[in-house]
Amino acid sequence: MIGRAIRRVLMFLVAMVLVATVWEVYKLVGPEEGGSFLGIPLAKTSDRAMPHTWDIVTRLGEPENSAGEDPIWQSVLGYAWYTFRLALLGLAIATVVGIGLAICMSRFRVVERGLLPWVVMSQTVPLIALAPQVVSWSGRVSPFGWDLPRWLAVSILAAFLAFFPIAVGTLRGLASAPAAALELMDSYAASWWKTLIKLRFPAAVPHIVPAMKLAATLSIVGVIVSEISTGMRGGIGRAVLSYGQAATGDPTKVYAAVIGAAVLGLVMFGIVVAVDSFVMRNRPRQEETPKMGGSVG
Repeated sequence: MIGRAIRRVLMFLVAMVLVATVWEVYKLVGPEEGGSFLGIPLAKTSDRAMPHTWDIVTRLGEPENSAGEDPIWQSVLGYAWYTFRLALLGLAIATVVGIGLAICMSRFRVVERGLLPWVVMSQTVPLIALAPQVVSWSGRVSPFGWDLPRWLAVSILAAFLAFFPIAVGTLRGLASAPAAALELMDSYAASWWKTLIKLRFPAAVPHIVPAMKLAATLSIVGVIVSEISTGMRGGIGRAVLSYGQAATGDPTKVYAAVIGAAVLGLVMFGIVVAVDSFVMRNRPRQEETPKMGGSVG
């Protein structure tokens, strides 16, 4: 387990080095003012459009602005912490909704036939257009006399983007239980709910975990897009927007927010991996079924 983790970290570091190398090589040979090659547009390589990687890293230790004293990485860390909390809540909502919908669709086929197309269609709605509408509910929608806060609306938008892989992955996992095991549960006169808890849901875990990993990163994307499209302050999305506006005079500044968003996505992904490793640490590994060959004499 430890050796696998070390290998993954080393592979990640190697990948980062390769990305930085490709960046610098293109900056060296690419056109400074952009252009095209065989009809393919080429990005500009000027220092204003594409700063050196070491300049980007150095900027993380410098103040956020001329009046600030703290390095910019501390400011980005504060923005990322705010976005992280909203994304974590969005992931929790997406997990409850996604698994709940999967259970309903698995229990009633008519619900699956009627609801699954709508679940798929929901992902075609552009979040950047939906975000202002949902955030505008703050102050106007009061369920049970409680005003919907703006931050909760952003978490709901993150859940809207993240629930789809969880619902589809769980539905597929619930249907993956072995037929022989289902027949055995029927022979014991087990109820559908008991079969769900004892057999179907444990069989669905290998499908739910990858879906949760995807949903974790999607929740970060949902919060950042919502923050950018609504102008909500405090999060990394707002930092990307404000730093981007200052990119003309400080081109490396916007990359500090981009790096913060990328690291935040990795942290959310790592949390799901850590929870899966802790919860399933005693789960026996499924051995491969030996192939049968030859003839029986």
